[in-house]
Amino acid sequence: MGLLCLVLGTSLALSGREAPVVRIEASGHGSTADTRPTAPATGTAPSPATTAPKPFAPSPPTRLLVPAAGVDAPVADLGLNADGTVQVPTADRGDEVGWYRNGPSPGETGPAVLIGHYDTVHGPAVFRQLPKLRPGDLVRVRRADGSTVDFRVRTLLQAAKDSFPTEQVYGDTPAPALRLITCGGRIGSDGHWTDNIIVLADLAT
Repeated sequence: MGLLCLVLGTSLALSGREAPVVRIEASGHGSTADTRPTAPATGTAPSPATTAPKPFAPSPPTRLLVPAAGVDAPVADLGLNADGTVQVPTADRGDEVGWYRNGPSPGETGPAVLIGHYDTVHGPAVFRQLPKLRPGDLVRVRRADGSTVDFRVRTLLQAAKDSFPTEQVYGDTPAPALRLITCGGRIGSDGHWTDNIIVLADLAT
């Protein structure tokens, strides 16, 4: 049975940008046994410095590297579907990360949003190990202009699909920030993932 993981952001206008619904498909489970991701860390890394780091010029991301989660993946830019939901990589591109191009690019002031599958019909996907990240872990984003922007994980959130923390994901930030989103929780009786795992990361200084 196909499984569908939803990130249920409300349709608020934040910083002149929309906070759209995000759909992440996943499938291929015969049962719920041993399929739930590890619970995310509840601690946080030290807060970023009071003085906001200098932002980078806009440039699309081309590759995401998260050593602690085994991620070294290409990034494709994604827009919106006709129904207003964010596009995601197709199931046959489970090793690809999607960047929501209507938001900031990684390194610009504000929250850049990257989306990846936890799994697909083809098996484990690019963000399978994302729930294992801990505060302080390095996240690197290579960009089209040849630069690399480094972030450090601040915290992980696990949120039920019907209580997505829209403001924490899409809300204004005084400095460049990064959000990584995938499925989480458990497989419910309806065949859907119950939650989302959201990584909040700040520009490394």
